[in-house]
Amino acid sequence: MQTEPSRGEASDGVGPAGYQPGGTRSNGTDSGGTDSGGTGPAGTVSVTGTGSAEAAPDLMVVSIGVECRADSVEAAYSRAGASSEAVTSAFRQRGVEGSDIRTTGLNVLADLVWREGEGQRVTGYVAASTLTVRLRALDTASAAISHAVEVGGNDVRLNGLELTFSDDAAVRARAREAAWLDALSTAQQYARLASARLGRVLSIADNAPVQSPVPVVRMQRAAAVESLAVEAGDSAVSAAIAVVWELQAGD
Repeated sequence: MQTEPSRGEASDGVGPAGYQPGGTRSNGTDSGGTDSGGTGPAGTVSVTGTGSAEAAPDLMVVSIGVECRADSVEAAYSRAGASSEAVTSAFRQRGVEGSDIRTTGLNVLADLVWREGEGQRVTGYVAASTLTVRLRALDTASAAISHAVEVGGNDVRLNGLELTFSDDAAVRARAREAAWLDALSTAQQYARLASARLGRVLSIADNAPVQSPVPVVRMQRAAAVESLAVEAGDSAVSAAIAVVWELQAGD
C-alpha cells in the first residue's frame, strides 16, 4: 500500500512536497487518504500553452491625414477641411462606403519658433485631420490609396496601415487549438518526468494576447505604376491558455 507524502515531507526521487521535476509546481494536496491501486491523485501540474495561426487577410485599415499651415487659424482650418474632404471623396469614388471612413483626429496648433533675442514667436498655425479608412477590396487598395494621395497633394500624410480580418473567429479557433496542443505536450512531458500520468483537467484559463493580428506585410516599389504596391501576405493570430491537470500516480 502506498501513502501520499504529507505536506512538508519529501517523496522518494521527487524532492520537497509540492514540487515536481522540471520546475513544475504541484498544489500540494492529496486525496485525503491512501490508494491501494497506485492510481490515486499525486498532485497537479500547471502549464501555459501558446500557439498561432496564419491566414490571408481580407481587410486593410489605413490611417491617412492632411496637415496644412497658414498665417491664421481660420485659413489653416479651412484648407485642412478642403483637403480632407478631397481625400474622403477620392476613397468614395473608389467604392469605399461612408461607414468605412471615420475621422479619428482633428487639431489646430500654433506653429512656434525660437529666435535669439526675441524668444518664442508664433509664425503661423497648423491644422491637421486624420481619417481611418477600411479597404475591403485588397486587390484595388493600392490604387485607392494612390488616388487619395494624388488628390490631397503635398498636404497628405500617410501614417500607416494594418492588414487584418473582417471576422477572425475561424483563425483564432485554430490558434487556440495550437495553444492547447502545446500545453498538452508540455504537461505530458512533466508527468513522465514525475513518474506519473495526466488525470482530468481541473481548470482552463484563456490568456489571449491583447495585441491585434500581426501582419506579415511586404511592400515594394511597383515598376509599372507610380504608387507603392502593397502585398497582403499572411496575418498571424496568437493565443495562450493556462491549463491545470490532475496528476495520477504512475502504475
